[in-house]
Amino acid sequence: MSQFNAQVDARKYEPRDKHDVIFQTFEGLKPGEKMELINDHDPRPLYYQMQAEYTDQYEWEYLEEGPEVWRVSIGKK
Repeated sequence: MSQFNAQVDARKYEPRDKHDVIFQTFEGLKPGEKMELINDHDPRPLYYQMQAEYTDQYEWEYLEEGPEVWRVSIGKK
């Protein structure tokens, strides 16, 4: 069984939709659950947006850092 409760492969979405899908998925998590984010570039801007909107409510861990695929574990505290 996967260690993740949800997965978002952001490569499948239009740029304008990516953050909405990611935030909806994150909001659907229960405390202690994790989602996996897969992207084709470093999602650092998303990290800063989450820091602004969900201060101290999440954990962020890079699992893979390019050059073609980035994978991040995002956990809800």
